[in-house]
Amino acid sequence: MSARRLRPTLRLRLTLLNGVLLVGAGAILVLLAWLLVRDALRPTDELLPGTSVVLSDGRTLDAGQWQRQLVDAASQELLVKGLLALVAISVVGVAGAYLVAGRALRPLHQVTATARRLGEATLDERIGWSGADDEVAELAETFDAMLDRISGAFETQKRFVANASHELRTPLAVMRTEIDVTLSDDDADLAEYRRMAGVVRDASERANGLVDALLVLASSEAQTGRRLARRAESDLAIGTANALSAVSREVERIGLKVHTSLRPAPVVGDPGLLDRLAGNLVENAVRYNHLHGRIWVRTGTDGERSWLVVGNTGFEVAPADVPGLFEPFRRGGQERTGARGSGLGLSIVRAVSDAHGGTVKAVAQPGGGLEVTVTLPSADPPAST
Repeated sequence: MSARRLRPTLRLRLTLLNGVLLVGAGAILVLLAWLLVRDALRPTDELLPGTSVVLSDGRTLDAGQWQRQLVDAASQELLVKGLLALVAISVVGVAGAYLVAGRALRPLHQVTATARRLGEATLDERIGWSGADDEVAELAETFDAMLDRISGAFETQKRFVANASHELRTPLAVMRTEIDVTLSDDDADLAEYRRMAGVVRDASERANGLVDALLVLASSEAQTGRRLARRAESDLAIGTANALSAVSREVERIGLKVHTSLRPAPVVGDPGLLDRLAGNLVENAVRYNHLHGRIWVRTGTDGERSWLVVGNTGFEVAPADVPGLFEPFRRGGQERTGARGSGLGLSIVRAVSDAHGGTVKAVAQPGGGLEVTVTLPSADPPAST
């Protein structure tokens, strides 16, 4: 404990700095006063050599000798009293500086105590500084804002991990159940084993797809607000055309009508993530549709911003539920046509858009369906005039 108290704390350093400045300034003043007194006490400099002075006690002294005695006595008295005053002022000043520094740094101790108490169960604590509006108040406010962000990120992470665990548990449980049931059936034939293998394969594909989606989502969110790991010129129209080609067989099976207007939409970014953005939007438009429904896709640019619009018919979505569709594992309803998804499609779209400095907006369509618009900075912004 004694070693901790003697450590060079900020309070101690401020006190020492104040003490050094105070003692230094006082010493300079005493030195100047001493020099001024020695220069001022020279009354015999204008007298003729050999002049004598008669003191009050009757002694007669040479004027020069009397002047030297007078200067020495005054200088000695000035130094003694000046040094005593300097010591007294220094002690009072250092003690006052220590008290003032402690009072000024009290909020920092409050910040430290709050940080030490922080834990999973105490992330709701805040400093709530209500003192003077100074630098310390700014620090306390910044610390509280940081705690708000940490608390939000922690809650999001907990919810994400819980949802991911639940989603992964389902295919694993299906596989284990199918294997246990089939192996416990002594009369199971080759057809039964083939059926079990098919179920296990489908469940493993779903788990693999979920893991891939989680990795893409994590990669996209990690690049938000930072320089992209890969940057190359891409065209949203080309990526969207490839995504439509990939789902063409499913589109034909469901009987969907696809309306496209794919004009050049040049952007700069990670080609893999941009292709995934277009693929997720197109796949969602197919999966969350109904038989003989419609899909409309548009791309374009105005020279400054490039956009991708993907809309579809389908089940009705309440406008209040639209923002929640961009949260992980929020499907917003039951699929009508396609295979069960991971619930990460629009979450990945938002993360990729944020990583590229863009925006994404979804609008519920009257009668059912959704239209999603992604806007990204164009690769060729117009030159400023």
